[in-house]
Amino acid sequence: MFENLRRPYIIAEIGVNHGGNIDLAKKLIDLAKEGGANCAKFQSYKAEKIASKNSPAYWDTSKEPTKSQFELFKKYDSFSSNEYEILAEYCNNIGIDFLSTPFDLDAVDFLNPLMKYYKIASADITNIPLLRKVASKGKPILLSIGASYYYEVQQAIHILRKAGATEIIIMHCVLNYPTSNEEAYIGRIAKLRSLFPEFTIGYSDHTLPDEQMLILTSAWLVGASVLEKHFTYDKTLQGNDHYHSMDINDLKKLNSNIEFILKIYGEEGFDENLLNQESARLNARRSIVSSCKIRKGELFTEDNLTCKRPAHGISPIHWDEVIGKKASKDIEDDSILKWSDIN
Repeated sequence: MFENLRRPYIIAEIGVNHGGNIDLAKKLIDLAKEGGANCAKFQSYKAEKIASKNSPAYWDTSKEPTKSQFELFKKYDSFSSNEYEILAEYCNNIGIDFLSTPFDLDAVDFLNPLMKYYKIASADITNIPLLRKVASKGKPILLSIGASYYYEVQQAIHILRKAGATEIIIMHCVLNYPTSNEEAYIGRIAKLRSLFPEFTIGYSDHTLPDEQMLILTSAWLVGASVLEKHFTYDKTLQGNDHYHSMDINDLKKLNSNIEFILKIYGEEGFDENLLNQESARLNARRSIVSSCKIRKGELFTEDNLTCKRPAHGISPIHWDEVIGKKASKDIEDDSILKWSDIN
């Protein structure tokens, strides 16, 4: 599904930035579509199924002050399967892919008819029951690998394949909220491509969006075919994921970068790009030119010939063929040689 993409597949990770409001969730889908995302993504969980009541925060509490994971998840777990069905239909109607990350086995089941593929969060890379359940559906899987050792990635891939997964997309990720620019480590994308050449590689970004969207753009340039970033309608909002999300203007800037790069990238072959350079070939290249007056019957030598622009006569590529031949007529100084000048 994600192979041989000329441009990246962009996922706008709405997550729970809708705050449990279905109309706001639809508004965010509209903004993601308008901004040029390929997919609007949510998160499907229930607090009781994802975290114990003794689950400390691991995010920047100056941005999101909730001290417990359970408390945070409880704030945003009001959607049921019915709301996700509504959102999936809404996405389908406006022409954008729907996706929601399942965080429990029930969510894997009710989301299955709504999605083309699955996303597994970094924190669940060791969750064997969830990995097996997702793989059993036989759909492509985006596997985030934030905070994972190499052997854990290998183990997860082995479990997914054994349980039926046939297409796995490995998503480089740093599991810090937010991630500093210096810790984005996008060089790992190239490393993942070498370690797992049979897989498509993507990038799930948690950095604060920079004005030029250079981090996501750079991730694509070093080989990330799928780009995912949290998405909001207002980056100034306090709490949850708003503070490290991109908005519609950031998303449009990312797509503008991509379009510009594709425009200057052109074709990868050589000969396909020469038609618009024909004038340069004819005028900036050189011809063999007489460096003095040459009499009829005189030998052409390196002393009486030189190479000058334009390329309207015999190309210097034929230099060795011309040297030693005789002039078929008198040739004036600074004349561009033609084949008819050679005996």
